[in-house]
Amino acid sequence: MDTNRILRTERTLPFSPQAIYDAFASAEVLASWWGPQGFTNTFETFEFKVGGPWVFTMHGPDGKSYANKSFFAELEPAQRVVIRHDCPPHFTLTVQLSPVAGGTHLTWAQAFDDAETAQAVQAIVGPANEQNLDRLTHALTLGRG
Repeated sequence: MDTNRILRTERTLPFSPQAIYDAFASAEVLASWWGPQGFTNTFETFEFKVGGPWVFTMHGPDGKSYANKSFFAELEPAQRVVIRHDCPPHFTLTVQLSPVAGGTHLTWAQAFDDAETAQAVQAIVGPANEQNLDRLTHALTLGRG
């Protein structure tokens, strides 16, 4: 795979792989943390199974709404979540969960369909993904997962 197309974020979180996986598996929990700081979500369709659709709208702090259409391409409990973003910008998000002492090492790899798109959104997506993981950490700290 062309590494110019992949934006990667890694972090060790003080939660079990199962707790993190469960934060993806529950529509209510996922809606509470998905997206950068200040975003909220409205889920239209959420079927957490291989091939299951996930159709939702992200509402930005600027008042704009962003339609999203995805599906769950691979699901391995407590190990891996693969989401295919099936509308522009097209990408596949792979979240790998590896147990480590005191928690889980999470790898968040966003593989865009083309290098041009990846490079064009890198300045926005990199910090946004970090904020997303901050929000996941906060949700799990509050016991939502």
